[in-house]
Amino acid sequence: MDSQVLVALGLSLLGGLSTSIGAFFVVINPTPNLKMLGLLQGFAAGLMLSISFLDLAHNAINSIGFLKGNLWFFAGVIFFAIISNFIPEPTLAPISDVKSKKKNGDEGGKDTMKKHRRQVLFSGIITAIGISLHNFPEGMAVFLGSIKGLRVGVNLALAIALHNIPEGVAVALPVYFATESKWQAFKLATLSGLAEPLGVIIVAYLFPSSLSPEILEGLLGAVGGVMAFLTLHEMLPLAFDYAGQKQAVKAVFFGMAFMSASLYFLEISLPEDLSL
Repeated sequence: MDSQVLVALGLSLLGGLSTSIGAFFVVINPTPNLKMLGLLQGFAAGLMLSISFLDLAHNAINSIGFLKGNLWFFAGVIFFAIISNFIPEPTLAPISDVKSKKKNGDEGGKDTMKKHRRQVLFSGIITAIGISLHNFPEGMAVFLGSIKGLRVGVNLALAIALHNIPEGVAVALPVYFATESKWQAFKLATLSGLAEPLGVIIVAYLFPSSLSPEILEGLLGAVGGVMAFLTLHEMLPLAFDYAGQKQAVKAVFFGMAFMSASLYFLEISLPEDLSL
């Protein structure tokens, strides 16, 4: 393996595995209550929407044009809208019903809570998949940056590492709540970060010969569409149910602002001729 690829792999591991730091902050604390979970789900939804609209779809439109960028984006939306019809989802009672059943000692309350945990776990898996897909181009950027020089690669890897910590929280928290397993939460958040070194391998060995830049940008735009659909279809209803609409919406915009600022600082750490 080429020495440049090895350096880029090491740097991307540094950046990608920082999701484990976010997961560590989650597992050292007690399992959150439902309202806190709803707020953090709203925050995670904001992260996902910012990545989808302000990063992936935005870059696709700028790179391949407004029409093609939008076609790829909505192709992703339609694709996963069709797929979602084949994904079984539990029908959930409102949280107030769960609380009242618990007070009355009804066994149905326990069953409903189990269904809520399954939905939360599904949401955590969705977040992990979305963030993994988002991490691919970051791995590519680390590889291209490290080719320009070690200092550029190191600075970029550190910026990505800071940027990935809240992503680790967004993945680990719902998994921890749903499974009550610290190991499962930590493992899934760590795996989502490993998409970054995979991005290095893809750009180093596959991208130059088999995938044109236009198709790559289109595919990333489609990923943005998938992420937007998943967020609006799965994560936001959960946040509204657990935290209430007003509080959840505030959490969503806070998450969007946080990720936008993170993407900005990541962008200015890159050389002028290299971008995410």
